[in-house]
Amino acid sequence: MRLGRGRRRGGAVEAAPVRLTRRGCAVLVLVMALLSLGGFWLGTRAVGHAQAERPAGAAGSPWVQVREGDTLWSIAGAVAHPGEDPAAVAREIRRLNGLTGSPLRSGTRLYVPGDAVTPLHQGQ
Repeated sequence: MRLGRGRRRGGAVEAAPVRLTRRGCAVLVLVMALLSLGGFWLGTRAVGHAQAERPAGAAGSPWVQVREGDTLWSIAGAVAHPGEDPAAVAREIRRLNGLTGSPLRSGTRLYVPGDAVTPLHQGQ
């Protein structure tokens, strides 16, 4: 009885190489394309939901629209009251908006603490 399909070399059985038929190759490419498209679709849905959520601590807070060249530090300095530490304001802006270390994107709405509103690009 012979169990394996392979060539004998010396005393060991060498396995035959795996071959992929033309149909098998087409099926593999189709499956990979469908998996990739499904991953992209799920990613776009997750991004849409992330942008649609309003931060919990921001209810009723004033907001500013981020413009080209704005930084978190420049916005914090603009909305801080005289004598107030801009670093503390920047931390509060991060907390209100759930920001991490990523840079700000132009067009993003940032909620700012309390009654602080910059006269440049404000909202309510």
